[in-house]
Amino acid sequence: MAATQALPTLDAARLKIACKSCSLFELCLPLGLESNDLDRLETIIQRAKPLTPGTHVFHVGDPFRAIYAIRSGSLKSYTLTNDGEEQITGFHLPGELVGLDAISTNAHHCGAIALETVSICTIPFDQIQTLSQTIPSLGQQLLRLMSMEIMHNQDHLATLSKKSADQRLAALLISISERYKRRGFSESEFNLTMSRGDIGNYLGLAIETVSRLFTKFQQQNILETQRKFVRILDMQQLKTIAGSCGTAC
Repeated sequence: MAATQALPTLDAARLKIACKSCSLFELCLPLGLESNDLDRLETIIQRAKPLTPGTHVFHVGDPFRAIYAIRSGSLKSYTLTNDGEEQITGFHLPGELVGLDAISTNAHHCGAIALETVSICTIPFDQIQTLSQTIPSLGQQLLRLMSMEIMHNQDHLATLSKKSADQRLAALLISISERYKRRGFSESEFNLTMSRGDIGNYLGLAIETVSRLFTKFQQQNILETQRKFVRILDMQQLKTIAGSCGTAC
């Protein structure tokens, strides 16, 4: 079962303040909605207690009930292989949604786990469907987000099949950098909350290869690291290494 438990229901006025004061306001689901429509959407959003690292938002196979917007922190999503091994399918940052994978089957094909302390908004899908009947832009926004997720997955598969190890890691770092930039954070200094093992799992590389590449990039003065903290020193060179991969990761 999903690990999130909603706090007591908030009244619409408090929800409106909470949503519109959020620094991620224009990056989350409300993007493009009219003011009155947004007010109606805010009434169905549930705030949940922060999740501690390692806590599931939902497990593989859980019934589909809601989609989740990340307010702060980060998540990883994963599927299970035939032998029960975890295969990471994505890393998710503030302002992004998780749970869209389950819309077609009413069950989650992926699980989602907190990489650090995470705050999320829970948006019950049955209520989104009801609102979409009277707010066409809400349904259009959901389709746009689903299309972006499909494109991301296709690009990532192309990266794994065609790019070298150097290109894969460079592309992932560029992707994370650009996503943080869109959220008003630094594009050159950020924490990689995922482990080297998680990065290797996601990129199809051995953990030793990932560690070697970080060392190589540091020796080339492309970046420097201290534990999970990364500072990109030469963004142009990193982009050159990534090549056409760009934001595929």
